[in-house]
Parts: sequence; structure tokens; C-alpha cells
Amino acid sequence: MSDRQEQISQVIVTAEQMRDIEARIFAAGMPVVALMEKVAGLIARRIQNIYPNAGKKQEFTSSPSSNLRVGILVGPGHNGGDALVVARELHFHGYEIWIYSPFSKLKELTSQHLQYAQSLGIPVYQDEQLPDSDLLIDGLFGFGLEKNLTDPIASAINRLNELSVPILSIDLPSGLHTDTGEVLGTAIRATHTFCLGVWKLAFLQDQALEYLGKAELIDFDIPLADVQAVVGDTPRIKRITPATVLSTLPLPRPSVTHKYKEGHLLLICGSRRYAGGAILSGLGARGSGVGMLSIAVPESLKSLLVSHLPEALIVGCPETQTGAIAQLQLPAKTNLSSFSAIACGPGLTTDATPIVQEAIESDVPLVLDADGLNILAQIGTIPTLQKRQALSILTPHAGEFQRLFPQVTDAKRDRVKAVREAAAQSGAVILLKGARTAIANPQSEVWIVGESTPALARGGSGDVLTGLLGGLLAQAATKQIPVEDIAATAAWWHSQAGILAAQERTELGVDAFTLTEYLIKCLSNYYRF
Repeated sequence: MSDRQEQISQVIVTAEQMRDIEARIFAAGMPVVALMEKVAGLIARRIQNIYPNAGKKQEFTSSPSSNLRVGILVGPGHNGGDALVVARELHFHGYEIWIYSPFSKLKELTSQHLQYAQSLGIPVYQDEQLPDSDLLIDGLFGFGLEKNLTDPIASAINRLNELSVPILSIDLPSGLHTDTGEVLGTAIRATHTFCLGVWKLAFLQDQALEYLGKAELIDFDIPLADVQAVVGDTPRIKRITPATVLSTLPLPRPSVTHKYKEGHLLLICGSRRYAGGAILSGLGARGSGVGMLSIAVPESLKSLLVSHLPEALIVGCPETQTGAIAQLQLPAKTNLSSFSAIACGPGLTTDATPIVQEAIESDVPLVLDADGLNILAQIGTIPTLQKRQALSILTPHAGEFQRLFPQVTDAKRDRVKAVREAAAQSGAVILLKGARTAIANPQSEVWIVGESTPALARGGSGDVLTGLLGGLLAQAATKQIPVEDIAATAAWWHSQAGILAAQERTELGVDAFTLTEYLIKCLSNYYRF
């Protein structure tokens, strides 16, 4: 991948920004018709690669014909024009094409392409009595749709969704809001979506994922200067890529080093009731490669933790009657300031409130998760964090997020806006877990993990992330790496481990313990050790 392609792949734009980018391209002299031909040509070639016409497989079609039957759904704008050029190109390559064009008024260029398609003998339908097809190409609406779809087009989309054929959407499934991913009344449920030029924000919103199918960026060579002129040299919203992660990982290590130079993490976790959280977060920290790992647990869990993590220093602490940590009892000549970073929360229970408060009051970079977050919400998120002098990272899921920040935007509707507001108000780095994990810093910059797997929807997965993130944070303490980059790297690494484990074991076979075994394994796909 070229440097330009790498930079483009990180950029995420709103509908307004995409309009501005296109305006710059056209103002520079690129004819609209030429750009349409280029984009549609790239799409047509990808369709031919994915669904080849010659020697087709039976699962694609039940037609006795030797050609794939492709229905083209045409909207009134240039998205419909793109679809019509795709229709023409596929027609010339022997596909059996029909066109659904329900709109009476089309943009001039789109109308011209429709006229030419009809001259080629391609049948055009305006009502919903459509012929059978093996594949549908959705070119009804592109980016920028803001109004809810209504009948008759809404009913047509609902009927098309009920057909058991693949649907490939151009730029964005018709009916999705470009920025929030919200369904505007109804939307095409695509099997595959070709995002044009630059990633749109909807592709990184959880609520859009079931409509996008497999997402792919179609790079049609937008000049990087035009993108940067609109979004800036450092985009405010970025998609995490392997290149950005590898630049953040503490690799390679210097030839001469020792364990304390590679970070010392203190995990504060576990209770008699929830011992697994301590084990899993410890294993996540082990996977990070942190130089030294200390784990503070209730005394009754010490032997259990030693059996799973013999290399760690297990600190047994006095415990409450309920089996929670009652008091931190660190080794002699050691206090919280002795550590490079602290990660606190998995399995603690809210009976450990004084312990969490002590960690918050420290001057050490801190990761809070699980019961650490529950306790923070109880004592007051924003005023508590604003008093901290050191870095703070919170790793909530959507429910925890709402308890921590009840006054901010609903995270289920617009994750990016919500995480930005929370980070700005609290002064912390917020890592909002989900199918598209979003990370924001107090300066309103956002990083988004572009892919994940439902295999991670298992108890304990978040505990692994807490340990992994804590370990990376401890290693970065002396390396002047921005904390938000560390959080983004941990989230991406965690996600990639889950994806690889799911590929090798199926989505049902990725428990949290298995996930820890893939942390190092997945890196070998990207980093040549």
C-alpha cells in the first residue's frame, strides 16, 4: 500500500466534508461524467471478480441460462448514474441486466445514461413487478440522505430486502444516514457495500452494521491534498489501521534493556465471587509484553492467581466479609507511585469502593473498567476525574457509558458524538466498547476500530482488554506516545485477536481465555518478528 493509500484509508468523513471534497475535484476541472465513468468502471470490475459471469456456481442462481441475472436499482441522482454505468458495463460482459427506475425526474447525466441503456435493449421497470434476479445493485441513494424514506420507495425497499439474493450497495445502503448510520424509515440490507473514495462516518457506527454487509473502500484516486484541505493534515476522526498500530507498539525493543524499563503494571482486580476477572485481565497484561506485572487481589485468591500467572507478583490483600479487597497491602518500600500504570476494576465488586478511590487519587496513569467504572459513576464521574493530575482511560460498554455520562448524547444513536462529549467534559480518554469501538481524547479527536467480530460478545472479553491496555500503557510511560494512540492500539489488537480466533475456531469457540492465546499470534500476520 502506498503512503497516499495508507493516509486515505485512515480518513473518515461526514456528508458535508465529502461534498466539499467533491466540489474541490470538480472545481479543479475533473468532469462529472469522467469521474462517474471511472468510479462505475471500478465497481463493475469488482462485481465481476466477486460474481463472475462465466462458469457461475449454482448457488448464485437457479436460472437455466448461462448468464447471471442482475437487477440495477436506479435513483434520481448521480448514485443512480453510477449504477447505470455499472449496468452498461455488465451488459457488455454478458450479464443479463434489467433496471428498476421508479423516479420520474432524474438528474440530466443520470437521465442520459438511462436513455443509452434503453437503446441497448436493457429492459427498464418503473413499478415493483420486477423479474427474478441472482444479484441486485443498489444505486437508489448515495451519501447525504437526511429525510425518512416514504412509500412507494420504502415499500419497494422492504420487498427487495425480503428476496433471498445478494444486494451490493454503491457508496452506502440506500436509507442510511451518512453520519449517524441511522435508518431513515427503512434501508437496503446490503450483502456488500462499496464505499466510494473515502470512508463515511456511518461505516463506523454500530447501528449501521447490519445493513452494510461486507464493506470495501473503492479508491478512485482522490488527490490527498483535496482531502487534507477539507479534513486537515490531522483528521479529527481517524480509522485505526495496521500501520498506525505498528508505529505505536513498543517494538522492536532496544538491544540492552531490563524488565523495569519495559513498564511495571499494577492490576487491582478480583474478589472471592469474581476470581475470573483477575485471571483474565492478568493474562491480557501478559500478552501485552509488559516488563513487570503486579496483581493485587484478595488474599484468598493469591494461590489461584499464582497458578495461572507464575511470572507475576501476586499481592494478597486483606479482604472484606464479602471477599472484596478491603485494603491495598503493597510490598515494603512500595506505593502506588512506584508503578508505571494502574489498571483497576475487573471483578472487584462495589464493596471495594475505597480501593478504587485510592487508585483515582494516585498520580499514576490509570485504566478504569467494570466495577471501577461503576464506583466512579457512584462518586461522580466528571468532578472526580477533573481533580486527577495524571492520565485517565475509561473503557465502558454502552450501558456503563450511560451511567457515567447520563447528560451526553445517546451513545447508541451516535457513538462518535457521545464519546467526544464525554472526553471533553471529563478530561479523560474514553474507549467506548462495541462492534466499532470508538476512542476519544479531551481535544475531541476520535479513533475508530474499523472491524471486529461478534465472537467477542462473551463474558470476560473486556477484562482481557483491560489488562492488555494497562500493559501497553505501562510500557509507553517513558516513550512519549500519546495515550489515545495506546488505547486505539489496544482496542485494535484485541479485535484482531478475536477475528483470528473466530476464523480458526468459529465465532462460538472464542471464550475470553482462548482470546488471550491469540494476542501474540495475531500480530505475526502484520509484524515480522
